[in-house]
Amino acid sequence: MKRRIYLTGFMGSGKSTIGPILANTLGWDFFDLDKVIEEKKNKKVREIFDEEGEESFREIESVVLKEISQKEKIIISLGGGTIIKKDNLDFMKSNGVIIYLKTSEEKIYQRLRFKTDRPIMNSILTENVSTADGIKKISELLTKREKYYLNADVVFDIDKYPVGVTVDKIIQIIKQRYGKNN
Repeated sequence: MKRRIYLTGFMGSGKSTIGPILANTLGWDFFDLDKVIEEKKNKKVREIFDEEGEESFREIESVVLKEISQKEKIIISLGGGTIIKKDNLDFMKSNGVIIYLKTSEEKIYQRLRFKTDRPIMNSILTENVSTADGIKKISELLTKREKYYLNADVVFDIDKYPVGVTVDKIIQIIKQRYGKNN
């Protein structure tokens, strides 16, 4: 079995927080797909969106995903929209295990309301948006994306547990999939 874990979920779901802890605990490598893209392009994701558009970004994302996935014993934190592209989903399904880190709109709002490096969120959470309207807008986008996230091999509700317990439970899932000697 190919030892690759793809963490998917909405922006602010904890992929970039939980991923490195999982990788460190397992002795695997961790990659944040957006960060790898930024290093390769020498631009922030926001700049790529602004200068080249979302479609171009999604193409770059697919190429980089496949490059990183040549390695084994890796945890990859995906961008919030990576899984929407069917080719990416099919590729990941055939090359590893996809774990959806599910979280509530309220938690997402709390985590993202002051972030300025998320192109899609910048259009949703403008300065004049109330908390209720911000949560509603996140909910609308999450509703559109969740049908893709639910294609994951494992759905894990991270709102139920603190980070340490979440990591422990996900490691149990990984060990069940790959055996105790990961």
